[in-house]
Amino acid sequence: MLTDSERALARAVLIHGPIARSALTRRLGLSPASLTRLAKPFLDRGYLVELDDLADGSVGRPVRPLDVAPGLGRFAGVKVTGDAIEVVVTDVRAGLLAQRTVPLDTHEPVLVAARIADAIRALDSDALVGVGVALGGAVDGGIVRYAPFLEWEDVAFASLLEQDLGVPVALENDLVALAEAERWFGLGRGISGFVVLTIGAGVGYGLVVGGEVVRTAEAGLGLGGHIPLSDTGPLCQAGHRGCSQAMLTSGSIAAQVSAALQRPVSYDEVLALAAAGEPAAVMVVDAAADALGRFIALAANLTFQAAVVLAGEGIGLFAIAEERVRAAISAGRDPRAEPVRLFVDDSGFTAWARGAAAVAIQSAVDRLRLD
Repeated sequence: MLTDSERALARAVLIHGPIARSALTRRLGLSPASLTRLAKPFLDRGYLVELDDLADGSVGRPVRPLDVAPGLGRFAGVKVTGDAIEVVVTDVRAGLLAQRTVPLDTHEPVLVAARIADAIRALDSDALVGVGVALGGAVDGGIVRYAPFLEWEDVAFASLLEQDLGVPVALENDLVALAEAERWFGLGRGISGFVVLTIGAGVGYGLVVGGEVVRTAEAGLGLGGHIPLSDTGPLCQAGHRGCSQAMLTSGSIAAQVSAALQRPVSYDEVLALAAAGEPAAVMVVDAAADALGRFIALAANLTFQAAVVLAGEGIGLFAIAEERVRAAISAGRDPRAEPVRLFVDDSGFTAWARGAAAVAIQSAVDRLRLD
C-alpha cells in the first residue's frame, strides 16, 4: 500500500499532469530531492513517465514534466438512479471513451448488479481495472447503508458486482462522486474550494475545500433537503413548509402546477408553460427560482466558498429563470463579500458517472504497491 506522501504524488500527477517537478514541489510541499526520491519507484515500475524536455520560460535547464503512463487500463463509472443507469468507460484520467444509458426496471440488488454488468460488457471494456458506482444515499465501504430512491438498506452491493465482473468495485455517494468530477475535470478544475448543489428528483449538496472533496459519514443523508427557504411554500413529505425539497425538487414543482391546473403536468411541461407565460406555472417557477437563489447564497455564506457549481437533472429551472435566481443570490449575500461565482453544469448524468470512474481510479491508485 502507498504511504500518504506517495498517494499524494500519484493523485497530483493524475489530476494535474503533465506537471513540472517544480510545480509538484510547490503543490506537495517537498524539496526537489525529496520529490526525486518519491517519484523514482513510480518511474521504475512504469506507473509514471517523464516527458520530453519542455522549456517553461525560466532560466536554467528545460523541465521534464511527469505524467501518468499511458495504457494503465480502463475504468467504468456508473451513476444509478431510481429508473436508469448511466455507464461510462474511461481511461486512467477519467477521459471519456464510451458511454450508454439503460433503463432500470428493478430495484432488486442482484438484478441491478446484473444490469450494470451487462451494460459495462456492452461497451468497449477490455483491460478493465476497476468500477466505480455512485448512487444517492449513504455508503460505508462496499455497503449501501441507505438509498431511498432504490429502497435499499444495508446492501453489500460492491461484492455483488465484483462477483459478476471480477474486478474491484468502489461505491460512493453520488454527490461526492460529482464533486470529484467537478474537481478533476469539470467546472471546478483549478478552484481550491467550491460548493456543489444539485436539483432534480432530490436536492444534493457537496463541498470541496483546500482542493479536496469533503467526505463524511453524513453524505447521502439528505441534510440539505430540509433547509427552510420560504415561509409560504408548500409542505414536503416530511411536513416541512417551504424547505429546499418542497421548493426545488422536480416532483414538488410538477405537483404544485398539476394541482393548480387540475391535470397531470410533468416538470418539463411546467418549465415550458412558465416560459410561455402560463400564470400558475410562472408563479411556481418564480418561487422556486427565488428559493434556489437563497439556497445558493446560504451555501456560499455558511461554507466561506464563493464558487458554486449548480448541476442535476432539474437544471432547466435555472435556464428559464436565471435573472431571478441571480437576483436572489445577490439579495442573500453581504455586498462586502466576494460575489458568488456560479458555474452551471448542464452535462447531465455523464459527469456523475465520470465522477464514479474517478472514484474507481483513486481506489486503484490506493491499491498500488511499490515494494
